[in-house]
Amino acid sequence: MKKLFQTRTAEAHCDIPCGVYENDTIKHAAETVFKMATKMHDLEFPGDGATKEEVVSYHNTMARYVQVKEEYAHKCKEQILILWTDYFKPKHLDQFPDVHDKVWNATKLCSKAKREGTVEAAKELKAAVGEIADMFEKAEGSSATYNY
Repeated sequence: MKKLFQTRTAEAHCDIPCGVYENDTIKHAAETVFKMATKMHDLEFPGDGATKEEVVSYHNTMARYVQVKEEYAHKCKEQILILWTDYFKPKHLDQFPDVHDKVWNATKLCSKAKREGTVEAAKELKAAVGEIADMFEKAEGSSATYNY
C-alpha cells in the first residue's frame, strides 16, 4: 500500500496550516531586544575597588540581559520568517513589491542585534519590524476575525 500511495509531509508553523497569523509576537520580540540592549548599556560596571560579589553580580546581570536579547532576537527572526513563508502570498507581492527585501533586511537585523548588542542595532530592528507589521496589517485589513 505504501508503494501505491506515497505521502509527503507538509509543514507550516503549526503543521495544518491553520491560517492564524499575527504580528504582535514580532513586535514584542523586537521591543524586548531593544529593552535588553538598553539595559546592557545602562548597567554600570562596579569599577576598581568593587567587591567580588559586586563583580559577580554585574556579570550575572549582564549575562542574563544578553541571554534574553539572544532568545528574543532569534524568536523575532523565526516569526518574521513564518509571516514571510506562510502568510504572504503572490497576491501580496502586487501590494508590497518590496516584501522580500524588507523581510531579508529584518532577518539580517535580528542577527546584527545579536552580534553587536547595540541600542542602535536594536532600534533598526524595531523600525524594520514595524514596516513588516504595517504590511501585515494592511494585507489583513478588516478581514481579520477572531472567534473565541
